[in-house]
Amino acid sequence: MKIFEYFCRQNQIVKLLYVNLIEMQEISYKELKFNPFNLIGGEWMLITAGDKHSCNTMTASWGHLGCLWGNNDPSAVIYIRKSRYTKEFVDKEPYFTLCVMDKSFKKQMAYLGSTSGRDEDKIAKAGLTPVYADNTVYFQEAKLVLICKKVYAAEIQQSGIIYQETIGQSYPQGDYHTMYVGKIEKVLVRDDEYLR
Repeated sequence: MKIFEYFCRQNQIVKLLYVNLIEMQEISYKELKFNPFNLIGGEWMLITAGDKHSCNTMTASWGHLGCLWGNNDPSAVIYIRKSRYTKEFVDKEPYFTLCVMDKSFKKQMAYLGSTSGRDEDKIAKAGLTPVYADNTVYFQEAKLVLICKKVYAAEIQQSGIIYQETIGQSYPQGDYHTMYVGKIEKVLVRDDEYLR
């Protein structure tokens, strides 16, 4: 763990120098260009919620992006198990964020997905800098941030799962995820990687 913490501190110094040089800019969701399957399933994302007093984050590789309700509102769908500490924050707060990090953060992303914020300050140990804005929290080091207003939450029901092998593969202990739908209210990008 000491080597990981050292790596994170050294990486944070380099990243902060880079991050401070390039500011985030707000764009319309219509300006985005990326493959959502690569973005969520391949690059992963951090689901984060909280306020300036406390927050938590977790790594996720399951989710959806699309349009839903209203005027085909841009929406993000995330899934969180009951056992995750981040769920308490997402349940309590009206907003959550999805942060996509640079590939150099892969070790930190794995750590953030396997360690509970109940047990330690994993955000600090991962070398991330929380930014409190727009009624929520995201990370200064992110290269893409989706700020989402929570509009729906429901637990996945066993009765709704059509293929029973899904239960054995994903829910052998019956620990079904809660599904959250968030209306994407703001999109922030660091560079033009995700722009048309």
